[in-house]
Amino acid sequence: MTHQLNRQDQELLRIVGEVLHYIWDPIGVAGVPQARDEYDSYVGSVFTLLRSGASDTDISAHLEQIVVNRMGLPGRKERSNEAASVLTDWRDYQAQVAA
Repeated sequence: MTHQLNRQDQELLRIVGEVLHYIWDPIGVAGVPQARDEYDSYVGSVFTLLRSGASDTDISAHLEQIVVNRMGLPGRKERSNEAASVLTDWRDYQAQVAA
């Protein structure tokens, strides 16, 4: 996927993976190097939301839906909110720098 994206989108895609692993981390594997790819299957949908201009609230709700409906875990709203905020801040920063 990354070879079809411009450099800015490649960087955002990488950041999404980092944020999901180190900040969102609903199953607590951030300290396990072998689990670095644990959340990779969610990166694409979050990246798409970011690129479409989704709000913190929309992204957080999407992350919560993944935790509850796909992982079958209790929600962790504060972690989803934090991850969403970091992601939208990064997206907005990239837009500023590119302008």
